[in-house]
Formats: sequence, C-alpha cells, structure tokens
Amino acid sequence: MSESIAPVTRVASASASAAASASDSAASVSRVHGRSRRAEISLRALQIALALFYGIASALPKLIAHPSAVESFDRIGWGSTGMYTIGSLELAGAVALLVPLLSSVAAVALSALMVGAFIVQLAVFDGQYAATPLIMMVPLILIAWARRHGTGDLVRLVRRRV
Repeated sequence: MSESIAPVTRVASASASAAASASDSAASVSRVHGRSRRAEISLRALQIALALFYGIASALPKLIAHPSAVESFDRIGWGSTGMYTIGSLELAGAVALLVPLLSSVAAVALSALMVGAFIVQLAVFDGQYAATPLIMMVPLILIAWARRHGTGDLVRLVRRRV
C-alpha cells in the first residue's frame, strides 16, 4: 500500500510547490507600490466610502442650504457664503479622492478642513462633536500616506506642463 501512496504524495507535493510559485509570481505582479491586491482593494473601498460621506452626507446639506446647515453656519457667523464655500471644498475633495493622481492631495486637504472643523467645534459649539473631525482624519491620513506616490506623479506632471 505504501508503494501506491508514495507517488501520489510526490505528485501532490510537486503540484503544491508549482501552485505556490505561481501564486508568488502572481502576488508579485499584483502588488502595487509594495501592497497586495487585497490591500489595494481595501484602500480603494475606503476612498469610495469617504468620498460618499463627504459628497453626500457632508457637502450636500451645505450646498442645498438644509436648515440644519444654515443654522450651524449662522451660529458660527459665516452665513451662507461660508456654508457654500465649505460645501464646495468638501465636494471637490470627495471627487478628488476618487481620482488616483489627486487622492493623496485630496486627503491632505480634507484633513486640513477637519482641523478647522475641530477648532470650530471647540470654539463655537463647546466641543459637543469635536471628536468627529478627529475620527474622520484617521482614514484620511492613512489614504494620504498610502497614496503619497501620486503626489510625486502629480508634481512631475505639473512641472512638465509648465
């Protein structure tokens, strides 16, 4: 019986090592900037989720002058001009998060906007929701760092055109 099992084990072992080497070469091909395909997909999904949040949940109420947004900006003292400006910046950031060349810059810009939101929350609203901008900065900083190669590509593109 051991005679019939031995060749099968060798064949299985040979096919397993061939499959392992094929998956290693496929993994090295699918790696982008040192990240696996799964990491890239997860990062892209995070960018899409944040873009939807900033575009729909944050920018849209400001751009359509929802009463809650109008009340908040009146309390801050910025009125409709500030509300439309912040809403436009958030919408631009949301769209730019989806553009590979701009995603890192967009994440940094939205993080800066969140620093401002944090300060306003502390100064005007007595820190009621001050943690929200800080929490939103965590994934933005992750995206900015992970997509930092795009910033170099963007700089090279701009220099080439100038």
